[in-house]
Amino acid sequence: MSKKYVITITRQFGSLGRPIAKRLSEILDIEYYDRDIVEKAAKIMNQPVSIISNVEEKHKHSGFFNMLFPLGNESHDMQDKVFNVQRDIILNIAEKESCIIVGRCSDYILDTNVNRLNVFIFASYEDRFKNCIETLHMSPDEAKKMIREVDKARNAYHMKYAKYLPGDLNHTDVLINSSLLGVEGTAQYLADLIKLKYN
Repeated sequence: MSKKYVITITRQFGSLGRPIAKRLSEILDIEYYDRDIVEKAAKIMNQPVSIISNVEEKHKHSGFFNMLFPLGNESHDMQDKVFNVQRDIILNIAEKESCIIVGRCSDYILDTNVNRLNVFIFASYEDRFKNCIETLHMSPDEAKKMIREVDKARNAYHMKYAKYLPGDLNHTDVLINSSLLGVEGTAQYLADLIKLKYN
């Protein structure tokens, strides 16, 4: 494929969006960015990766977030700084190469990139719960908590900066239920679509 393009992937927790993105990058032979963006931001901001990771998608009412940054406005300032640094990293990556970027409002950040395809990966609650236990090896209680809290945090983060929820039909090109085909099948399906679009 001669065109340079970017695939952004937003996902519900437990829908296996991350392993799908990783497998998709292998099929297409392009880079995949997820935690790398956190690590790059931490280095630029001279902060531990754990701090950046906790700040970037913490819901503003989260108890941990409030404990970490108890001074109110400072917590929001820190989140804004993290977003701005990660935005610059994402824009720089997309400028250089064809790639896949997972989360971090990349669909919104790259909105003006004409060769950009926004994908939203979802699944039913039952399937996500099953994935958390069988694939991510969580206890049932942990699975329920993570599905609830991570989705809430991601939605709040996305709404704060993009002003719309992940998977919004006005800002998403492809919505796919990962339970239909599983990780391998979903990745293959998306790869075929991408090759067709950008060949």
